[in-house]
Amino acid sequence: MKSGGARAEAVEGSADAPAVGIPDGPPQTRQSRRYGRLRPGDRVAVIAPSGPADPARLEAGCAVLRDMGLDAVVGKHALDRVNLGPPGPVRDDWHRLAGSDADRAADLQAAWCDPRVRAVVCARGGYGATRVLDHLDWDALHDAAEASAASGRGPKILHGSSDITALHAAFGTRLGVTTSFGPMPAGVIADLGPAPAGEEGAEGGSDGGSPACRQATLDGLRAALFGGAVALPGTHALRPGRAEGPLAGGTLSLLTALLGTPYAPPPAAGHIVFLEDVTEAPYRIDRMLLQLAQSGWLDGAAGIALGSWRDCGDPAELDSVFAARLGPLGVPVLAGVPAGHGPHQRTLELGAHAVLDTTALHDRTGTAAPDPAAALTLKAPGGAR
Repeated sequence: MKSGGARAEAVEGSADAPAVGIPDGPPQTRQSRRYGRLRPGDRVAVIAPSGPADPARLEAGCAVLRDMGLDAVVGKHALDRVNLGPPGPVRDDWHRLAGSDADRAADLQAAWCDPRVRAVVCARGGYGATRVLDHLDWDALHDAAEASAASGRGPKILHGSSDITALHAAFGTRLGVTTSFGPMPAGVIADLGPAPAGEEGAEGGSDGGSPACRQATLDGLRAALFGGAVALPGTHALRPGRAEGPLAGGTLSLLTALLGTPYAPPPAAGHIVFLEDVTEAPYRIDRMLLQLAQSGWLDGAAGIALGSWRDCGDPAELDSVFAARLGPLGVPVLAGVPAGHGPHQRTLELGAHAVLDTTALHDRTGTAAPDPAAALTLKAPGGAR
């Protein structure tokens, strides 16, 4: 790992990994600069590139960010509501987005290009992030990333999860920066304050979990954003072993949706791949994993970390799917990593160097108890404090 300054580090990909071609732009390499850690008083812009945020939950989540010492400001269109089709009267019984594609992209671009903003935090997921990709000025975003990196603080942070996987993939590839995959203000973060906020749908935290779970989520978010080692223990190993490499992946359905597009993440050769999803039947998960395999995206992956699979059917059936689809890769596979959907939402830095170790665990039918030494671990960045 090479130093990129006091608050930013470069993460080397596989030495033989190909450069990634960007339409109308220069080829991008597999090297990513680690984002600069936050400091108390930093401004974070909360935007909604996907679904509209519930006002009460968004405010509760922003209050948590402010309690962490951050200056949280909300994007112009975060509470807008439009339907999927042409402009017109909004029907609440149809799917809604947080404003038009151009408006959501404008909020994202304005926040990323604002030198006063140190992190762009996505309010929630849902659907819509892939629709903004064509509306972004990637040259302007790249220039802003370079200016942020040159400031001495390192690149700024893009944070979110679920549907935001589309932005993680595009930012990581096109801008060459690591990004933060974790809970969002109108989701689980809204439940991390003194009094958990009200109900929300499957996207986020109506069951914010036990006090210990909420505290672990908050501590994990703070460590990832402000600086600190991140270690996420798994519950069982589907294949033993140890591997190292940059962390790739995200929500499975979004990764497969990006394949064949100009925004697809580069192949996972040499990487630890993190995968999770919500409300997907085992046969659909099987189909998506098969698509990743048949496309060649998984070729050469160093290891697999499986997060939460909330409302995805029988866990035993899922394990059989994972064993059938991922076992032939011949790499370590750690399941039960507490990240993804549901109350257990720890934060991961996509693109950062990771270590995956399953050697302290037997498979699910074994007799060994879970061991915290079997974990997905991300090293604290140099200069973090």
